[in-house]
Amino acid sequence: MKAIVLIAPALLALAGCATVQPWEKGKLAKPEMTFGGDKLETRYADHVYTSREAAAGGAGVGGGGCGCN
Repeated sequence: MKAIVLIAPALLALAGCATVQPWEKGKLAKPEMTFGGDKLETRYADHVYTSREAAAGGAGVGGGGCGCN
């Protein structure tokens, strides 16, 4: 009985990990599905972050001047 209680939630969690079907890929390609889909909202969030942290920059590509990236 205890094994069923432990295995059932794991099986339910794995059921949500199904593969994406070809006809569902169009929904995932929409701009709303990206993390930075709205440019204005992203710019506003960056402005608020720099105002709170009293620092600017650091949101681009990291790396030094040695060219070893």
